[in-house]
Amino acid sequence: MNFHINFMSLKKLTYLGLRIATQVVILFFFSCKSSVTFQETDWRFFRGTQLDGCSPNKGLPIFWGEDTSVVWKTPVHDLGNSSPVILNNQIWLTTAKNDGTELYAVCIDFVTGKIIHDIMVFSPDKVPQKHSLNTYATPSPALENGFVYVHFGSMGTACLNSSTGAIIWKRTDLYCDHVQGPASCPILYKNLLIFNLEGVDVQYVIALDKTTGKTIWQNPRPQEYYVNEPPIARKGYSTPIVINVNGKDQLISVGSEVCIAYDPLTGVEIWRVNYSSDSAIAMPLYSNGLVLFSTGFGGASVRLIAVNPQGTGNITNSGKIWETNIDVPGINTPVVHNGLVYMIQEKGQLTCLEAATGKVFYKEKLKGDFYSSPICADGKVYFPSKQGMVYVLKEGQTFEILAQNKLNSEFWASIAVSGESIVLRSDKYLYLIN
Repeated sequence: MNFHINFMSLKKLTYLGLRIATQVVILFFFSCKSSVTFQETDWRFFRGTQLDGCSPNKGLPIFWGEDTSVVWKTPVHDLGNSSPVILNNQIWLTTAKNDGTELYAVCIDFVTGKIIHDIMVFSPDKVPQKHSLNTYATPSPALENGFVYVHFGSMGTACLNSSTGAIIWKRTDLYCDHVQGPASCPILYKNLLIFNLEGVDVQYVIALDKTTGKTIWQNPRPQEYYVNEPPIARKGYSTPIVINVNGKDQLISVGSEVCIAYDPLTGVEIWRVNYSSDSAIAMPLYSNGLVLFSTGFGGASVRLIAVNPQGTGNITNSGKIWETNIDVPGINTPVVHNGLVYMIQEKGQLTCLEAATGKVFYKEKLKGDFYSSPICADGKVYFPSKQGMVYVLKEGQTFEILAQNKLNSEFWASIAVSGESIVLRSDKYLYLIN
């Protein structure tokens, strides 16, 4: 396979080649109560292993360019907006023919940038339509030791052996009419693979046995909130998260007309908040006891709502703490860290606000279009633009740009973090920056 290594970064490549040995040394010192800080190397889902877009790692790059700090740059064939996921020195992503007739899972070696697996998982007989901004490979994979789970919406879901690339199981019978293509990503919870399937026709959350692909539970959205909405407003593309409230796990799943907390093992509803919106896309957030979620897509009609998740039943009125409809993004997911929410509207309007109250600390305009979701790491917030610029901001209540880094690509996917490196997927390449 073709790949490119920037030989000016050989020193950094040597470091990466020793990362396993380094982790062993770190663990040794950790056991001796050394001051060495452990660096997480896995980023197993869209928005990271903790599903929050945040990394505890230190020493991440601040400055880079096509000829600076790029360890390797690997071409990825065809089209895909899925974000990379990382485990055991493997990076997985998906890609697809522009006409949707071939759907692939691709594995790239973290250290060298070489393609390890390039597997055509599905070749659909019938390809649904999609939005011009979307691709047929937008949902990000989910990773665990030994297995990768890829999802292409109604076109198919599969489990692969991450070492051999062998397909363990497939499902092609989970249908919904997305209208604008797939986008919701799967997550893993204990023995379950969970995701939303919400089209103009049906809307439900489903949990599969991760070892067999068989349905464990399936829960439809309450139709009383959907029947009076036009079909185009019923679809959704959000990815769920799991939080813990008073010692009990809750699956938080956002639809276009209702946000519901489920028992993740059974699918039994715990609470709900209903509203009227259209095409929910962003993931929910969790900060200091509050769930925050965007209601949908479409300018001022999009709201960011904060609720207390400790109630039961319909908590639309009793659980709501605050909400705003000012410059809330309709496509990308905000990031929350240390009690601050950083959100960037798709046309570049950036807002930093307090998660507990909704109080705005600053509003600034960044140049570009922003479809990638920002991440927070090492005291910084990273905002990739479609135009190939990544803005690096200092975390905090005051606006401060630390760097503006341009690559000759477009960015639709979100950044992944591993060790002291970031992984960037563009419209044509996968980059390792260190």
